[in-house]
Amino acid sequence: MTQWQVDTVSAEETQRFGCWLGRMIGAPAVILLNGDLGAGKTCMTQGIARGLGVSENEAVTSPTYTLMNQYAGRLPLYHFDLYRLADRDELEELGLDDYLPGDGVAVVEWAERFPDLCQDGLNIHIGHRGMDRRSIRVHAIGAGGERLLRALQSAWQGQK
Repeated sequence: MTQWQVDTVSAEETQRFGCWLGRMIGAPAVILLNGDLGAGKTCMTQGIARGLGVSENEAVTSPTYTLMNQYAGRLPLYHFDLYRLADRDELEELGLDDYLPGDGVAVVEWAERFPDLCQDGLNIHIGHRGMDRRSIRVHAIGAGGERLLRALQSAWQGQK
């Protein structure tokens, strides 16, 4: 499993990182997001949405109570929040497996609650480093994840 770490210094930079990731996605993909409450998972998802071409006029919010929000972009974005789910049966009721991968981009917050979710994609852990600073560790899972990570790494480092 290939991994890469990036530090961001503000919520805006974390969102910009997500936007670069969204731009790199050219085919259906799975992005698993992990981290404590307030780490920046939804902020990252907002950036991914903008990178996928979701309208700036559309608010991208955490689906904590609805469990899944859908947005229209170059590829459909399916934003899941698994925080309130307790077991695999609830995932089946939600129909999550239909989106991993499906016809779009599945971004799954609190993915660490179900460690066997994905066979191909990116597993991203966002950690607090004080105030608005974040440590973003990106792990590639499978061949598709490896390709996506290499593209993201190249694009992010090229814009710095």
